[in-house]
Amino acid sequence: MTVILTEIAELRLRSFLKATSKEESANHRGVRVSVTDGGCSGYQYALDITSEPKADDILQELGKLNVYIDRNSAPLLNGVVIDYVEGLTQSGFKFSNPNATDTCGCGQSFQAGDCSPAGVPCS
Repeated sequence: MTVILTEIAELRLRSFLKATSKEESANHRGVRVSVTDGGCSGYQYALDITSEPKADDILQELGKLNVYIDRNSAPLLNGVVIDYVEGLTQSGFKFSNPNATDTCGCGQSFQAGDCSPAGVPCS
């Protein structure tokens, strides 16, 4: 199971963690990556700051960042590259997923072969 963060994505995520830091939970603080049903293509990515990973999460240490990967989402996230882009019209995290058979124009939603749930229109 591999998730790859670009240098800028790791830096941005560490900045979010630092801005929301609570000393009592610093040892387990990290980012939880998962996939949920939704978006216009069927699945959508989720990034959440967490200090309490779920018991079945897969821990991956990337640089100075703990990344917790939802076990149920792991097959759909294997090999995904998470980048952070800044531009005039949009800024945010961008996902490049080798498991995606189709992606939405918004870049936050994807299909994965025959296992994608029905999508809903982007808003």
